[in-house]
Amino acid sequence: MVEVAQTSDAVRLSYLQAALSAAGIESFAFDAGAGALWPGAFPRRLMVEDRNAWRARHVIEQAETEVEG
Repeated sequence: MVEVAQTSDAVRLSYLQAALSAAGIESFAFDAGAGALWPGAFPRRLMVEDRNAWRARHVIEQAETEVEG
């Protein structure tokens, strides 16, 4: 597993997972339990399988660009 994003923002995490899912990439949120107990103290990590890392980073970059634009 490879980390492709890290955030304390649950909405951003959900958005990125949805973007990856739409691209056919399975993702997993690590540290979600600790992040829920102490919001902001422990960033959640968005993980994908190694073979999908490059493509996942590209999808995330595009998704975040659409939100900013």
